Amino acid sequence: MRRLLFTACAAAFCAPLAAADLDTIQLLSQTEFRQLSEDLGAALSYKPLIPAEPLGITGFDLGIAVTGTQLRHRDVWRRAAGGDSVPGTLPVPTLRLHKGLPLNIDIGASFATVPGSNIRYYGGELRWAILPGGTVTPAVAVRGAFTKLTGVDQLGFDTRSLDVSVSKGFAMFTPYAGIGNVWVSSSPSGVPLLRGEDFTQTKVYGGLNFNLAGGNLALEIDNTGSTASFGAKLGFRF
Repeated sequence: MRRLLFTACAAAFCAPLAAADLDTIQLLSQTEFRQLSEDLGAALSYKPLIPAEPLGITGFDLGIAVTGTQLRHRDVWRRAAGGDSVPGTLPVPTLRLHKGLPLNIDIGASFATVPGSNIRYYGGELRWAILPGGTVTPAVAVRGAFTKLTGVDQLGFDTRSLDVSVSKGFAMFTPYAGIGNVWVSSSPSGVPLLRGEDFTQTKVYGGLNFNLAGGNLALEIDNTGSTASFGAKLGFRF
């Protein structure tokens, strides 16, 4: 576990902080467009980075996160970026906010800009803790989430996801894990030779949340489709 956590943190914060504009999508074949869309689905779909237990009506979780997604089709990305250099691990920094509501319901929002590129997106989640958890029982939650890409003129892209997660706190440590599906909709804009792609990817993730005196650190490993992502979030939870 210690090695996995170190890998997650290093991949997230030490990834090259530069990508490239996606502005030559017309150069892709249909197969390549599907491959690009699969990588985007893994990189831009909603990452939980939070345990299943509810925050409570007065609770907040505010943080800055970075996820690093290992691109499976780097050559396709380079072609879609007009031959510019593309990192093997795509860094996605996000600003994230979660707020507790009554009835063990939490809402969350995230905003992201990929450095050195025209990739930007926003997303949100609604999470309901079916079991809020306790001293000896775990928390179990159902989450619905979405993300929407902006900034890439040649591409309309969004994801919707549904997952079930479980977590159990031990002092300041809360391990968590979840499984679900991501529905991806990817549509070329102004590229008449390409058609849109709609598909589903399976999502499995696990992480560990540390909370001490209000300060909070979450580390997470995510596998969406066949693509791995590693993430870390630093902030405040109260």
